[in-house]
Amino acid sequence: MQKYLCLQRSLPIGDQSEGGTKPSPAQMQEMYAKFGAWQEKFKDNLPDMGGKLGEGKVVATTDGPFVEVKELVGGYMIVAAESLEKAIEVASACPGLVRPGSGVEVIEIVVP
Repeated sequence: MQKYLCLQRSLPIGDQSEGGTKPSPAQMQEMYAKFGAWQEKFKDNLPDMGGKLGEGKVVATTDGPFVEVKELVGGYMIVAAESLEKAIEVASACPGLVRPGSGVEVIEIVVP
């Protein structure tokens, strides 16, 4: 199976606040249950669940200003799939990953 890098990105459109309220404990439990079911369903396609990104810096030969990476990319994971379309299906099915103000960029990892 081919591997794909999935980057959770902030998008310049959409309601980033999603109403501005935090989910209740019951809503959080429901979200975690959906996430767990998604992980179980696609366990063969998830060799690296990745995680949230920490501090970083753009390395360039020209002066900025640069947008900080953490403002654009919220996290990553690696998906193994037979095709780009299947990798997109796996990433798109992840609860909470694709929502207003956020999306996922799925990129094939090419190994020479």
